[in-house]
Amino acid sequence: MHQDTETIRRILTGTGGTWAVVGLSSNTARAAYGVAGVLQRYGKRVVPVHPKAETVHGEQGYPSLADIPFPVDVVDVFVNSAEAGKIADEAVAAGARAVWFQLGVVDERAYERVRAAGLDMVMDRCPAIEIPRLG
Repeated sequence: MHQDTETIRRILTGTGGTWAVVGLSSNTARAAYGVAGVLQRYGKRVVPVHPKAETVHGEQGYPSLADIPFPVDVVDVFVNSAEAGKIADEAVAAGARAVWFQLGVVDERAYERVRAAGLDMVMDRCPAIEIPRLG
């Protein structure tokens, strides 16, 4: 249910091109850095969301989702599961169209809240792995 192929396809191909990546910093050793690069190569605009608000991959960073001054289509979450539910709620409040929890990030209650709000959601998957699978 949390990794429904059609939902994954819809988010990656039809939801929109602006992805807020929560947890993305300039640390090249972190998975978020590499995944953001893959998203950019596939035509997505990647917006870093991190307390440091660093510019990453040429995009200005913001300390929180609420600080982003333009619409975001997908919120990609690279924080631990204990913090992920709060970010999911912020994504709903910010008007995102979808939420994506990365590999190892799982919060069943957050999933239920996001889906009840009418957004698509994927948990425990990585878009950098899923994009090539779509062909």
